[in-house]
Amino acid sequence: MSQTGPATKKQRMDVKTIGTHNGTFHCDEALAVFLLRQTDTYKDASLRRSRDPAVLNDCDIVVDVGAIYDESKRRFDHHQRGFTEVFGHGFSTKLSSAGLVYKHFGREVVASATGLELSDKKVDILWLKMYKEFIEALDAIDNGISQYSSQEKPKYRNQTDLSSRVGWLNPRWNESAEPQKVDALFLKASQLAGDEFLGRLDYYANAWLPARDLVLVGLSSRQNIDASGKIILFEKFAPWKEHLFELEAEQGISEDELPFYVIYPDETGGNWRIQAVPVSPESFDSRKALPEKWRGMRDDELSKISGVDGCIFVHASGFIGGNKTKEGALNLAKLALKM
Repeated sequence: MSQTGPATKKQRMDVKTIGTHNGTFHCDEALAVFLLRQTDTYKDASLRRSRDPAVLNDCDIVVDVGAIYDESKRRFDHHQRGFTEVFGHGFSTKLSSAGLVYKHFGREVVASATGLELSDKKVDILWLKMYKEFIEALDAIDNGISQYSSQEKPKYRNQTDLSSRVGWLNPRWNESAEPQKVDALFLKASQLAGDEFLGRLDYYANAWLPARDLVLVGLSSRQNIDASGKIILFEKFAPWKEHLFELEAEQGISEDELPFYVIYPDETGGNWRIQAVPVSPESFDSRKALPEKWRGMRDDELSKISGVDGCIFVHASGFIGGNKTKEGALNLAKLALKM
């Protein structure tokens, strides 16, 4: 018994406290609190929701309240006049408390959730990807930054995004809002935002990143497929467009050395595809579409006109075609380069 008392007291003294504002909550501080609780320092932290400066000053870290942004003081608010902090790395959206916490603690969160070493370059890749695809929109919404210019009228309303779903968890205007009830709803909102964050991170770490590795191998070894370097071969199907454009830019590949065609097995694994690389990820125009005289042709007729056995089709726009074998798809690509 003599050892239990002091140890328990020390544990209580070591528990950190996260502070944020009380009352109506938003997605940014709900996620910020969740992210902090994924770090070693704040994983067991308690939570205080208040606007009382005395209460906040007693917290170890404060987010979304207090009108101070100072990393050294562990204060991460964004509402104060003159606040202009952005994430950097090409992003220019003003940060909310979610972005602030993610900017300073995000690498640790990513490393911990994925089991990667903090020094692994994949951590930085995922850290930036998660900001681009998940956090930045939350920052923009909380700061009132419109996705469109004021001259554009949206064709429909969208109230199903994460920020909206968190907002709907607040008590209704005409029902009681006792502090304990609102605090419990805030914890529910924080878990909701956090579960979606971790789910998205899991996808990027275990599906998006492996696809990137596959594209990198194909891009780096394309001269082994054809001396021109214009054909990339993937031995299995994976989403490749986004990765290809990013990796081409990272490697500084000149315009005259860019690949034209990608060869890969279709989703069934039985047949093969030849796809022309578009001029941009969202474009329907290709760097070099498949030959005009093949377009809209199928099966034996296509095999006869191309001189390649096993043809299945070439799309009428020339952006994609199919063959029964890898060798057949490669032969189509090599012929297309010369036409």
